[in-house]
Amino acid sequence: MTISHAEACTIIEIMREAAHSEILPRSQTAEPVGVREKTSHLDLVTEADVAAERRISASLTKAFPSAIVIGEEATAADRTLLRHLEDTKRAILVDPFDGTKTFASGLPLFGVIVAVVNRGEVAAGIILEPVGDTWTVALRAEGAWTERADGSWWSHRVASSRPLGEMLGLVSWMFLSEPFRSRVLRGMVHTAGAADYRSAAHHYRLLADGHNDFALFGKLMPWGHAVGWPVHREAAATRPASRVRRTSRIT
Repeated sequence: MTISHAEACTIIEIMREAAHSEILPRSQTAEPVGVREKTSHLDLVTEADVAAERRISASLTKAFPSAIVIGEEATAADRTLLRHLEDTKRAILVDPFDGTKTFASGLPLFGVIVAVVNRGEVAAGIILEPVGDTWTVALRAEGAWTERADGSWWSHRVASSRPLGEMLGLVSWMFLSEPFRSRVLRGMVHTAGAADYRSAAHHYRLLADGHNDFALFGKLMPWGHAVGWPVHREAAATRPASRVRRTSRIT
């Protein structure tokens, strides 16, 4: 089960509108405002997270009234929302602001994530990079690609296999517990190198374009990774990539 190109365009428009109205203006201030700890000093939430999720969720609910919208911040307040993933005809997962730590540090490295789940199966994933105004799309059985606002686009292909010593990784190890934490770090010396940009949105884009060979995440939350599965799966497939047709509303 997948979604139509028109539905994908609607979701992209909603994500971009929220980014331009709620996220980017807050990224241009001298210091991010409304930053607070969620579970620790490594896990933050800002006014941008809350405002963007509120706007995206409201717009998605209006555009897809039969769907259940499940946002990261809403789930933090009510974990029972995740029960809808398995038995709902359509659930839309929203990470309104992936990369809060880098944003709070004044770095323009963050993204907006939306994944569509139909009856427990991931049908589509969309990653918006607000600063560059580009979006990566993966539709089930149709490929993975990235588009720019000017209409240009390119399809994705993961990296070809190579020896372990030549592999570059993306490893988020700070949330790992011992003894697994030390075991992972010892293993990294056998690779060419590993980095952590604190943004699953950018990690999956780098994997899909073949810039990195593997990724390891210390936290696997559905709103952050349901999008990564179709993006990586479609980028690894041999089928030719399709393209979301831009509508006149996307400018």
